Amino acid sequence: MSQAVKRELLLEGLNCSSCSLKIEEKVRKIEGVRSASLDFVSKKMSIELLKKEDGSRIVEEASRIAKSVESGIKVVDSNGMAGENKNQEMQAFISKSDIVRLFSGAFLLAAALLAGLNSTVQLVLYASAYVILGGEVLLSALRNIAKGRVFDENFLMSIATIGAFVIGEYPEGVSVMLFYQIGEMFQDMAVNRSRKSIKSLLDIRPDYANLKAGEEIRRVMPYEVKVGERVVVKPGERIPLDGRIVEGKSMVDTSALTGESLPREVEPGSEVLAGFINSNGLLVVEVEKNFSESTVSRILELVQNAAGRKAPAENFITRFARYYTPAVVAAAALTAILPPLLVQGQLFSEWLYRALIFLVISCPCALVVSIPLSFFGGIGGASRKGILIKGSNYLDALNNIDTVVFDKTGTLTKGVFSVAAVKPKEGMSKQELLEFAAAAESYSNHPVAVSILKAYGGKFESNSVRYYNEIIGHGVAAKYGAREILAGNKKLMEKENIVIDESPQDSGGSVVHIAVDKQYAGYILISDELKEDSRKTVQVLKSVGVRKTVMLTGDGRPSAEKAAAEAGVDEVYAGLLPHEKVDKLEMFEKEKKGNGKLVFVGDGINDAPVLARADIGIAMGGLGSDAAIETADIVLMTDEPSKLVEAIRIARKTRNIVWQNILFALGVKVIVLALGAGGIATMWEAVFADVGVALLAVLNAMRVMK
Repeated sequence: MSQAVKRELLLEGLNCSSCSLKIEEKVRKIEGVRSASLDFVSKKMSIELLKKEDGSRIVEEASRIAKSVESGIKVVDSNGMAGENKNQEMQAFISKSDIVRLFSGAFLLAAALLAGLNSTVQLVLYASAYVILGGEVLLSALRNIAKGRVFDENFLMSIATIGAFVIGEYPEGVSVMLFYQIGEMFQDMAVNRSRKSIKSLLDIRPDYANLKAGEEIRRVMPYEVKVGERVVVKPGERIPLDGRIVEGKSMVDTSALTGESLPREVEPGSEVLAGFINSNGLLVVEVEKNFSESTVSRILELVQNAAGRKAPAENFITRFARYYTPAVVAAAALTAILPPLLVQGQLFSEWLYRALIFLVISCPCALVVSIPLSFFGGIGGASRKGILIKGSNYLDALNNIDTVVFDKTGTLTKGVFSVAAVKPKEGMSKQELLEFAAAAESYSNHPVAVSILKAYGGKFESNSVRYYNEIIGHGVAAKYGAREILAGNKKLMEKENIVIDESPQDSGGSVVHIAVDKQYAGYILISDELKEDSRKTVQVLKSVGVRKTVMLTGDGRPSAEKAAAEAGVDEVYAGLLPHEKVDKLEMFEKEKKGNGKLVFVGDGINDAPVLARADIGIAMGGLGSDAAIETADIVLMTDEPSKLVEAIRIARKTRNIVWQNILFALGVKVIVLALGAGGIATMWEAVFADVGVALLAVLNAMRVMK
């Protein structure tokens, strides 16, 4: 089978929440579609294809379906859009003609109620007001019925208000339509505002780049700049692409990407990312990634596509809405027909009125709109704080963490190593041992290798190290001049049958053993330091209900136990290779309680297999790391373990708001339905139970972004 390919469609003009459910359901049934997900909040539909060659046909069919379900939709294939157009401004929902229509209808209604006219003139005014206010609703209902779609809000409002006219309740029929339209307008405004708020959280995409070509500087779009070219970044401008500074010194604001409020100092040689804001100096940056591959583009793509992975509550509401509205319509029909038939003296007009109240209440808009909006807002708010969450399912899963497993280096510790001791074997000087170790590590960018090279301080001629091989989980082998060098852990020495005839006095650091020409030459002790917030993070995790914390590391036991004791984790396993970490993780998977989730927090580079195996894989310090962004479910864009606690806080706030909306919306509807059936509630209460509750639920959902 061919590898699945994703296509994205932007549905401009999608204003109907229930329509989005119908579009999604129909697109899933297209031949050649593996999965489809439509997010009403972002108006984006992600389609996963079985075969790439079916893309054009499927996009065409999906566009036809969308336009048939809701008229006025314009479908844009995001895959074919230029990078700068993908994040375009949302269109305003409210036009001048809508406002004129509402005021005209309200004026005619007021005239009919207050002018003291005869009944015929009043009826004409009521009918005119109704047509002005509800004409589009009636037409939409008829169009949808012709297409075989009956149970939507247009049909419900049409039947309810026409029924009011039939039984002579003209003022209520017109008033319900007026307040329905006003409620829909305010709901649309609230959703539109939330869309813009979420968009502003992600509005870190640079608008232009100052391309340096010789002595000339040209303003171009970021996607036009090629790798290796240089761009000039003036004070106050946003760095347009990932790269390395070649000229200039400055302070840069990284908060848009990392959530870090303190500015960072950069100088020639410093790596910078697209989206950073240059505070004061003039910088010249050599571009190292195309715009489509830059960190900022990938962050935007991840956050915007997160809506495709839905939380259980969202999937529940999708299924609930499918059966809820028809069930309420059936109940309304029985309410209108059975009591007059079965109970003597009951008036059909009275029970029809009560049935109409049922119809007004039945639209599940409050849930269909507010719940995805809550999750999308949570994901957007998390991204502003430097936490990338790839789907609302992962955000929701953070509420049920049972076990948290940490990597050591770069996760709980700073990963900034320094040489604490050089212990050569008798007959070799410290400088010689350091030189051999530095030569062996000269092609590695591992933090331990960097610390050894920094301690050595010298340079090697380009041809002095003629052979280099990294032995995963063990160390490195190299040829330095005529000498064969091995540098690594105890396992490497054992593998090569080299006897360590001196017991290292390990004070809690990492030991790098050195062998020259198959003879043991000594060891170097490397020290690391715990991050400032590691211990507090572990303490808070336990206080919020995490049952067990564990450290898995490839480092030696003494240094691992020292770091684990300082951090306060419950268990520590040292000297592990990548596949052994996976084995340990599977052991913890069997031990976890109930539906609890197993979380692994690592650096996202060497720990890709474990990140993929965990229920929730979290990459620590993964900013700019392709492996972290690709493999992890959540990326913490700074080196702070405390970001995990912040992510859990956002997840809990999001879930609380989701359940508030579910209970509030269903509770009010059930109460008003009961009151309506008992003849106590009128259509005014029914309108509140529909559009009023939807508006309040949307406003409540927006709180999660703060």
